[in-house]
Parts: sequence; C-alpha cells; structure tokens
Amino acid sequence: MQDNALWTEKYRPSDFSEIKGQKEIVKRVKAFVEQQNLPHLLFAGPAGVGKTSLALVIAKKLFKDVWRQNFLELNASDERGIDIIRNKVKDFARTRAIGNVPFKIIYLDECDALTREAQQALRRTMENYTQNCRFVLSANYSSKIIEPIQSRCVVFRFRQLDKKDIIEIIDKIAKDEKLKIDEKSKEALYEISEGDCRRLENILQSCAAISSHITEDFVHSMASVAKPKEIREVLELALSNKFIESRNMLLSLMLNYGLAGIDIIKQIQKEILELNVDNKSKMLLIEKCGEIEFRMTEGSDEFVQLEALLSQFALAGISLRPGA
Repeated sequence: MQDNALWTEKYRPSDFSEIKGQKEIVKRVKAFVEQQNLPHLLFAGPAGVGKTSLALVIAKKLFKDVWRQNFLELNASDERGIDIIRNKVKDFARTRAIGNVPFKIIYLDECDALTREAQQALRRTMENYTQNCRFVLSANYSSKIIEPIQSRCVVFRFRQLDKKDIIEIIDKIAKDEKLKIDEKSKEALYEISEGDCRRLENILQSCAAISSHITEDFVHSMASVAKPKEIREVLELALSNKFIESRNMLLSLMLNYGLAGIDIIKQIQKEILELNVDNKSKMLLIEKCGEIEFRMTEGSDEFVQLEALLSQFALAGISLRPGA
C-alpha cells in the first residue's frame, strides 16, 4: 500500500551529501557548521533548488535532537509587514539557545516579499541580537532585499539543477517507488521541471498515483504542457502561410492540455530557436513574444494576442520566400 506523504517532503535532503547541484555552496556552509561559526546567510535563487532544504540541514546538523526548539521558520510572503519582525522574530531572538551551540537560527523564507519598512526593522533586529541569534534569509530575487541587509549577510546564489542532477533524482525516486520511466519520459520531466526539484517531484507523484509506468505523453498531460513538437508544428504551419490551420491547432492544444496563454507563450519562445529560419527572423519573433507576454500580463485577451503572434509568424514566413 502506498503511503500518502508528499514526495517533496519525503525526498527532502536530510544531509549535506544529499543536496544536489549546489556543490560549492554546500562545501562552504558545511565548513561553517563544523566550526559552529555561522554568519548571517542570504540564499538567493529560483524556486525548488534547495534553499529551504539546506537551511533545515544546517539546523539539524548544528542542534541535533533539539533543532526544533532552536530553529524558527517563517514565510515572509504570509506576513509581509513590520509586525512579524517586531513580534515573532524578536520574541524568539531574545531567548538563549538550548544545548551547546551559542546561538539560535531564524529562517525567513521568501523575505523579498517583506515590505521595505519590515526589512528596515529586520536590519535592526539582526544587529541587536547577533550574540544569540543567526539569520538565514531566502529570496528568489536578491535585488529586492535592501542593501544594508545584504551587506550583513554572506550571500549564496543558488542555480537551477542541471540535467545530470535531475536524472539522478528521477532514478532514485523510480527505484524507491518501483516506477518504470523510459529515457524519453526522463527528458520530458527535465524539460518541464526546468531545474525545479519541487516541481519534478510533484509531477512524478501525480503520474505515479495513476500508473507505475510513466510515459512521455503521460508526463505532458499531467503537467499540462504541450509537447515541443506540437508547438513547433503550430509555428511551422504559420510560417508556411497556413494561418487558419495554425490557429485551429493552437486552439485545440490549449483546450486539450488546459493551457493558459502565458504558458503557451513560454513554450513558443523556446521553440522559435529550433525553427529553420535565419537568426534575424528568430530575434524579431522572440521580441514579438516579449511584447505579447507583456500585453497578456496587463490583462489583454489571451487568444486575440496569440492570434496576433501567429500572424507575425505568417508575415515572417512570407518575407522569407524568394521574390518577396
């Protein structure tokens, strides 16, 4: 009988050696932990690459059995205001650590969501409670963190996991969960996850709930992503001046996969690079993608904008013909 634990938690690393793709960061953080001499840390990088996992491993290795009492995890995107810093953080920072380590750890996830006032309050708290508290901050965009906080932290920039690391994670989960995953499916999982381990594990768990044999088609349908070759076919029809066929195929893809316009735009932008057109045309079409994506985020009708984009492909196709 399958357990019903979330795989993102079940397969969360519990040791430095289990954290994938951030070799240099792990090596330096591990040295801090071994010396029990931890500065304030700022982890910056995209979602699902191991920022929270590394913070938890630091706490577990430093405090052993009493790590829960010495570790406060807060998500700044839940409570963005100054009160979270004045109340929860200060209350925790005031008391001494339990055990041999002379400081506690406060982990602030998504702290780029904190308001500037809250960040100013955090800066003062970091100064006042340095004796018995260390801060580990996590952000998707370090540029949204005020400079005084950045200068008080050692900044580590996390990157997306590369293909080798993603394949290793897939193989481990496949072995533990007794899943059958072929090479094409692994390729699809890597493409769709875009180096985000959390997304990868969620897609795999969704697929495994229905079947232990995971195919490429299955991965695409569960992730609500069209196959790259289908997107390319839409673009090639438009370039061949078959605008109506291209439009109809795009509409059916959106309906079949339940895709939003913003998802399709990102896939189109990737596939432009694979098209058999000159580099100048590719650049112009990518520029159009950027313009259409901006209009969509501003609230324009998705399908009208996608039709406008396909018309640009059709015009590009006409201009590429001999004698045009």
